[in-house]
Formats: sequence, structure tokens, C-alpha cells
Amino acid sequence: MSRRTEIDVRPITEAEFPDWNRALNTGFLQPPAVAEEQLEARRRQFVPGRSLGAFDGDRCVATFRSFDQELTAVGGGPVQADAVSNVTVTATHRRRGLLTRMMAQDLAAAKERGDVVATLIAAEYPIYGRYGFGPATTLTEWAVDVPRAGLDRRWAAPEDGGRIDLVDGADVRKLGPGLHERLRRAQPGAVSRTELWWQARTGVVNMNGTPWTEPYYALYRSADGEVEGLASYRTDDHWGDAKQPLNTATVDWLLAVTPAAERALWHYLCSIDWVQTVKSGWRSPDDLLPDLLPDPRAARITTQADWLWVRILDVARALTARTYEGQGSTVLEVVDRAGLTGGRWRLEAGPDGASCVPTTESAHLVLDVAELGALWLGDASAVRLAALGRVREERAGAARVVDALLRTSRRPWCPDMF
Repeated sequence: MSRRTEIDVRPITEAEFPDWNRALNTGFLQPPAVAEEQLEARRRQFVPGRSLGAFDGDRCVATFRSFDQELTAVGGGPVQADAVSNVTVTATHRRRGLLTRMMAQDLAAAKERGDVVATLIAAEYPIYGRYGFGPATTLTEWAVDVPRAGLDRRWAAPEDGGRIDLVDGADVRKLGPGLHERLRRAQPGAVSRTELWWQARTGVVNMNGTPWTEPYYALYRSADGEVEGLASYRTDDHWGDAKQPLNTATVDWLLAVTPAAERALWHYLCSIDWVQTVKSGWRSPDDLLPDLLPDPRAARITTQADWLWVRILDVARALTARTYEGQGSTVLEVVDRAGLTGGRWRLEAGPDGASCVPTTESAHLVLDVAELGALWLGDASAVRLAALGRVREERAGAARVVDALLRTSRRPWCPDMF
């Protein structure tokens, strides 16, 4: 009988970076060999102490990376986050607690640094709740049947006096970051983007090893010349049996800081000659897109799923970092099995600010830290979670009070994968 060796979980060194990337590709079912160009691009993400590996002897069998991120809270305030990514466990080493060890090490370090929350995009739903993460935003993708949409295919320019121009990657790198910052400061759930993000999306660096094909970039300027929208999209080349164009335009990403910019970009995309279908890419579940069309039924939902997951690391700072539309108070008992931020807290909140302090008062609502993460950005409903048995009312009506305080008029949205 073979004996299992002791698995060492530790921050990787520069010398171990190639082996770590081989394990990363293996975990994501990509070709294990990592090209030198791809490896050098990924080195730019390497931060000593923030990339963890599990080693069976000299071989890396699990990967984990975190990095600094700013997350926009309700009201527009930036919150320091520990962004978790590149999580894999090689199939030969599952069920040995490797992810649990890596996660515990990373979250403890994040707490020590003073991060308010941790974030991730979950590839598999059942994994991360046990580490205190809750699904805090949702994404929706639409496929627009352009002929049915009812738009004038002769559309040539925005009706508001603005204009749309096709630009190149250099323009995107110059104008995109500032536009994104404007969006991020106003959009709860949005996260910061690095210079490397823009370089990877414009072909300057190759992170995944696949051949680069330049997309189209459409820039919207308002009537006074202000940059207010930008979209990246690709088209295929598909013709039907009757020699009819049946092409699809697929949006990589679309940023708009005004409704006028959003309207103009979607109308432009739905007016491109030969395009019969527009795929929206990852959008907010209450995106304006369907209702910008004369026939909203032309936009068919193709994907609707959880997206950004949040793990609260500091209850008091998280609840005071956001704003509140209504006035009220409640006592929350937060259960955190990892011992990072549990306890009983009195929240007093209103349009002028909030306080959240430890208390010995009786709890009104008892919830796991994962449920608090789901509620924090205003998307989840405490009443619904109570009906599901995932929060417990100790005072009648407590869930409705929490909903009145935490829920928002527009839904949070994270435009990014990381």
C-alpha cells in the first residue's frame, strides 16, 4: 500500500513560478505547458507572499492567488478587498483539505492587513459558502434578435447629438481607465482594474496563450465631446443557405456612464450591417438593454447566474462603509466559524451615516457571515433568506427591517472576471 506524503502549503518563490503555472493550467483543464510569453505576462501578477502553492515533494498540486482590489460599496465608497483568484487543486490530490489550508492562510493574512472584505468569482457554487463567502451580485446575458428588435437598421448617429467612432487599442488604453473609474465610483459591486487588465484586453500582453485577434472598439462622445461610453465587440462570419448574412456581434465588455451613452452604443451594435444577433456579454440583471429596444422581447436571457461573492472580514467597517437610503436600527448576530469577525452588533443607519458597534443586547436577526456577504451590497433579501432557513429571526419582522436598511433601488453589478 502506498503512503501519502505530507503536503506542504506555502507561498511560492520566483523559482517555483513555472511549476505553479503548470499546476494552474492543469487545474483549469488547459494544456499544462506554459509558453514563455504567457509566463512572462503572468509574472507581472506575482506578488511575494500572495501566491500560495501546495507541494507534494517538489511538485505543485494546488494553486491559490490573491491581490489587492478596491470594491465599490453602496453609495460609491471604495472598500479595500482581498481578491481571490487562480484557485485549483489537481485531481490527484482532491479531498485532502488543501483549499481549506490555503484559504485559511490567505484570509488570516487579509484580516491582519486590514482588508474589509474578500472577493472572488466562483466557478462552482457549493465550494465557497463554507469559507464565509456569499453570492453578492448576479449577472445576466442577453441575445438580441436584431430584426425583431424594431430598431431602424438605417440608424446612422445618436439622436442626442453625440457621436460614435471606431478606435484602436491605443485609444482604449488612453481613454478607457478614466471612463471605467467614473463608472466604478458610481456602481456598487464594481472593482478596480489594473494597467495590466487594459493591456491584456488590447493585445499588448498575452495572459492565456491563445492567438490574439483584435476586436472592434466603439467609443461614444456626448454632444459636448465628453467620452461617456466604450464597447469592445467581435463578429463572426456566418451565411445561411440562401446566401443571407446570419452574423453575430458578441460584446466583450461595454462601459457607459450615462443612459444616453448606453442607448447609443446598444443602438449602434444593433444597426451593424449583416448582424442578425447581438450577444450582450456580462451585464447587470437590471440593465437598461431590453427596454432600450422598441420590442424588449427581442432580448432573450441566455445566462443568469451568481457572479461576485463577498466574504466580510470586518463587520463594523463593512456596514459603516456603505450608505443607507432609509433610517433604522437592528441587532445582528453574525456567526463566523473561522473566528475572523463574528459577534453581536448594533447597526444604527440612515441617510446621514451609520454606526455599527459590538453589543450585549439580544439579537434581532441571526445569520452566518456568508449571508451577511450576500446582503451587504443590497441585492439579496433577508426575508427571502429567512424563508429558506438561512437566517433566523429572533424578533418578529427583523428580516423586513434589515431589507429596508440594506436593499438598494438599483442592483449591484460587477462587470469583471478575475
